[in-house]
Amino acid sequence: MGFVKNSILGGCALLLAGAADELVGGESGQSKVKRPNVLLIMVDDMGFSDLGCYGGEVDTPNLDRLAAGGLRFTQFYNTGRCWPTRAALMTGRYPHDAGHAMMFGRDAPRAYKGTTKERALMIPEVLKPLGYRTYHVGKWHLQNREKGAKGRASWPLGRGFDRSYCVRRQDNFFNPKLISDEHFMVKRPGDNDLDYYITQAFTERAIHYLDEHQTYHRDEPFFLYLAHTAPHFPLHALPEDVAKFRQRYRVGWDVIRQQRLERMEQMGILKAKLSIRDADAVAWDSLSAEEQDEWSGRMAVHAAMIYRIDVGIGRIVEKLKSMKTLDDTLILFLSDNGASAEYIVRGDGNDAKAALGSGDTYRTLEVGWANASNTPFKFHKIWVHEGGISTPLIASWPAGIKAKGELTSELGHVIDVLPTVVDLAGGKVDVKVSGRSLVPVLRGSGEMDAERMIFWEHQGNRAIRQGDWKLVAQNEREWELYNLAEDRSETNNLIEVETARAEGMKESWQKWAKQQEVLRWSDLKKWSPTYSKDYRMK
Repeated sequence: MGFVKNSILGGCALLLAGAADELVGGESGQSKVKRPNVLLIMVDDMGFSDLGCYGGEVDTPNLDRLAAGGLRFTQFYNTGRCWPTRAALMTGRYPHDAGHAMMFGRDAPRAYKGTTKERALMIPEVLKPLGYRTYHVGKWHLQNREKGAKGRASWPLGRGFDRSYCVRRQDNFFNPKLISDEHFMVKRPGDNDLDYYITQAFTERAIHYLDEHQTYHRDEPFFLYLAHTAPHFPLHALPEDVAKFRQRYRVGWDVIRQQRLERMEQMGILKAKLSIRDADAVAWDSLSAEEQDEWSGRMAVHAAMIYRIDVGIGRIVEKLKSMKTLDDTLILFLSDNGASAEYIVRGDGNDAKAALGSGDTYRTLEVGWANASNTPFKFHKIWVHEGGISTPLIASWPAGIKAKGELTSELGHVIDVLPTVVDLAGGKVDVKVSGRSLVPVLRGSGEMDAERMIFWEHQGNRAIRQGDWKLVAQNEREWELYNLAEDRSETNNLIEVETARAEGMKESWQKWAKQQEVLRWSDLKKWSPTYSKDYRMK
């Protein structure tokens, strides 16, 4: 397997010679295996430690079983926000290069328009010529704002998917305003119809596509991208699922954070100090009984949303077993960013008297529980400290992954998904792709580049990781430097101690930023002043 260095930045682009045949193998002499199907599952706004197999108390037995039979990454990253992560995931490029650093529209600078560049091929566009059947279910968030044919071409069916069941707005899990099923836009009738819950609908549609594939395309491998909107706000969940967790969080976020850290250390996921409670979060014991009831209820809904995702994953796994394709299917599960501390009311607004989790409410997790969901890390969604960009990654592939229940500390980023999938499919990736194939990690065939550099920028928040070291800064603030091998929670700033290292990393970040056409955040606010708001609870 050969890698080509991507200019000065240490990224890698995979080049694979050879056509797409049924059996693929690397140059390392690995035994050849059948090209796998790929089930890529992305959830929305889930914290690093929410899952049971990552130290959380949320019941996720199906994901825990996949982890027990596969591999868990402990240092895998996203971009810290919804659409930049999805752009990087689908194209293998950093979001600026893909045109999705922000979504400011056609008059904005190129990297910030929110229009995926046509030359930035997406996973299904690369896989289809290799004989893969491609399916999309759930969130997209990569459509551009142009009208007519150009606008339609940016939706899943215009970017290589054969079939798509796509939610356009996610303001109500029981009554989403608009859903696209194939080429048609359909409005759900009625209000808060408990017969329809979007997480369940996504599961049903995924199973429907698998049925269709088995009937008409069983000789072709498939790529199924299942992009859940849960547990993103609004906090909506089935009543029976909320009841399951209603008492669990009354101990409060301070106790939950400590309990999670202890379990994570026992599991070997990490060894770190607990970051200081977010400055915008109060001590749990300072809340009144009524406030504790409200806040514990919100976290119960968050947990219920994740639980229902897990139930659906269990059903999909059973479907793959019945199709006799589970062993030959690579399942990847991850989150688009850390848990969100945003305080937002959208859609039909929030009825404060309505039952927690019901479609008449519009509640968010906010900073106290976001801090707990991202245990033990600092900050949350939008920020590029560890709490905003760290995600679980579970990889399960019975026929291809030797590891069973193991952990890997190899560095990875969502830009690596496209090169990995295309590598396994026997295809070729554009040299401008910034990601690298993780196939050696999946197969346990060797270590990756220990000094790899990974970069971030979002709304002025910026970071670079090189090996164990991370240089990071909040918007308009000074750089901080951390040794993540010893301080994953970013509590001990070494910027004054390791000055030469910090300067070198800063220079590398600036070279990357210039190549990616990154602009100062203060120079971009005129395109959309609302994006400059700090949504953390004050």
